[in-house]
Amino acid sequence: MKILVLNCGSSSIKYQLLDMKNEAFLLAKGLVERIGISDGEISHKNHNGTIYKATDDIPNHTIGINLVLEILVDTEHGVLNDVNEIKAVGHRVVHGGEEFTKSILINDEVMNQIKECSDLAPLHNPANIMGIEAMKSIIPNVPQVAVFDTSFHTTMPNYAYLYGVPYQYYNKYKVRRYGFHGTSHKYVVNEASKFINRDIKDLKIVSCHLGNGASITAVKNGKSIDTSMGMTPVEGLLMGTRCGDIGLGAVLYIMEKEGFSYKEANNMVNKRCGLLGVSGISPDMRDLQNAAKEGHERAKIALDMFAYRVEKYIGAYTFAMGGLDMIVFTGGIGENATIIRHKICEHMSFIGLDFDKEKNKQIQGKAAEINKPNSKIKCIVMPTNEELVIARDTKEIVK
Repeated sequence: MKILVLNCGSSSIKYQLLDMKNEAFLLAKGLVERIGISDGEISHKNHNGTIYKATDDIPNHTIGINLVLEILVDTEHGVLNDVNEIKAVGHRVVHGGEEFTKSILINDEVMNQIKECSDLAPLHNPANIMGIEAMKSIIPNVPQVAVFDTSFHTTMPNYAYLYGVPYQYYNKYKVRRYGFHGTSHKYVVNEASKFINRDIKDLKIVSCHLGNGASITAVKNGKSIDTSMGMTPVEGLLMGTRCGDIGLGAVLYIMEKEGFSYKEANNMVNKRCGLLGVSGISPDMRDLQNAAKEGHERAKIALDMFAYRVEKYIGAYTFAMGGLDMIVFTGGIGENATIIRHKICEHMSFIGLDFDKEKNKQIQGKAAEINKPNSKIKCIVMPTNEELVIARDTKEIVK
């Protein structure tokens, strides 16, 4: 079964085509960018390593997906003889609210419910919906499946997901913690458990998805019991441009002093804060590490703040679960930034982690154990693969 996985943003489409006949085989992947903007771009790579890039006007997602399908059947760069070889399409949908606790086959009723969740994710769900509707218009008879970032976290107890606001706002507007990166957290905790030959149902795991967007999840016996992102992705860790946890009074004070509107304040906490705001130079961890080596003081502070907040969440979730068996690092920073992993783990010997500093230096972008053999707590680097999770769920639901 060949499955197309789509991750649609407001002006982009990430895609992968996987053959799920046995276990997943990646046939092709690519990215369509600058949709609705001049000089749209498509970059494509097939399993033979053939790379194709082109520039074209891409006014909307329907035309963008048409370009994807055209390149997939192209005689030189493609991997299909006919688009009808695609037997199902899996979509990443960011927010499923309280309605969706697992992935689901998309029909009209499901589409209406996804649209209702758009108020909770106005930057993401509308783009996901555009991808679903575009695919339906092009290949109407192919089954489509929605896989939600939030669904893995629907196992959180109410005392973990509720906020200390008047309960009427939860009843009226569903104001609560939802959490994100669920597809990634689900994948890496399961793969890491297999990696150390343990049953996930017997483990207490802290999963650290560290990238430009970052979140930490407490996974007890295979279920998410708490996570750092909240009603929106701005809460939790310090991120590339998001502030993470901040006193509401500080935001209100800045709004008053600067005369900010709601939109201006929202733009600040999402796009001008985090590593960029603290360092003043970049949201990219690689840039900050290079700057810190050259003595840039604010870059050093940003790195220390990032690592410290991760440590705090690991400590809090260890206590919440009544112990800890494994820490998992994933995401662009978690998989590759050896200095950050070192900063996070070097102080954890008191809870039973015997961190292997030398092995950590050697590990980038591959699955590995970076603790010493006698460590009571395992520390695992595990590359994430959200597209594979989407493809697996899509295959099971369509079957």
